[in-house]
Amino acid sequence: MDFPSALRERRARRRISQLDLALRAGTTQRHLSFIESGRSVPGRNMVVRLAESLELPLRERNALLLAAGYAPAYPESSLDDPVLAPARTAIEHILRAHEPYPALVVEGRGDLIAANRAFRVITEGAAPELLGPGANAYRLALHPDGMAPRIRNLAEWARHILVRLDHLPELRAELAVHVPELEPSAGQLGFAVPLRLSSSYGELHLMTTVTTFATAVDVTLSELKLEAFLPADPATAEALRAAAAQAPGAR
Repeated sequence: MDFPSALRERRARRRISQLDLALRAGTTQRHLSFIESGRSVPGRNMVVRLAESLELPLRERNALLLAAGYAPAYPESSLDDPVLAPARTAIEHILRAHEPYPALVVEGRGDLIAANRAFRVITEGAAPELLGPGANAYRLALHPDGMAPRIRNLAEWARHILVRLDHLPELRAELAVHVPELEPSAGQLGFAVPLRLSSSYGELHLMTTVTTFATAVDVTLSELKLEAFLPADPATAEALRAAAAQAPGAR
């Protein structure tokens, strides 16, 4: 895709007008119109400003620069690169500190990078092939051989997962076939949709939070997400503490 088309597509996807984007990027609507029509070739700094103004992920910013004929601005390091050692240390610390509650780290496509010991509680009974190297957390959650049979509110919970996969249409289509129709709710929704999960420790009611490296300038680091599960009621908190006490190596 050439640069004018790539820019128009990203602007339209975010539903931002030419005028609004021009104001954000510190240029005129006329100049932006010329850029989008191919009548004007933007400099590298302008491409970077436009990408920042669109709030594109770092990977997409690099793609936009390449489409304009410029080298990428943001590095993409391997997760085991020494430069990311402080980030790995931070991740390991957060995962351990969150016990006895489950937590995991995934990369941009949802592939599992790391998890703490408590994660085994919510994945018990899942097929080994869904938990091995390169396992995908979204597939693990919604596949019939994964967590799905134990999720008591699967339709409701799955819809929230599918919304997060709009940038991965193939994976979204693959998993959508496993999701039952969601019946309209006439009751109180509450402040959050909990994950209601059957387990050998009883039914767990869990809320989730997602943490990212907000100031990351490395593509790999910017795409990491740490998802932490928290008990939504005292019974779940007690069940998770009991599970941690029985875990191998627990003191």
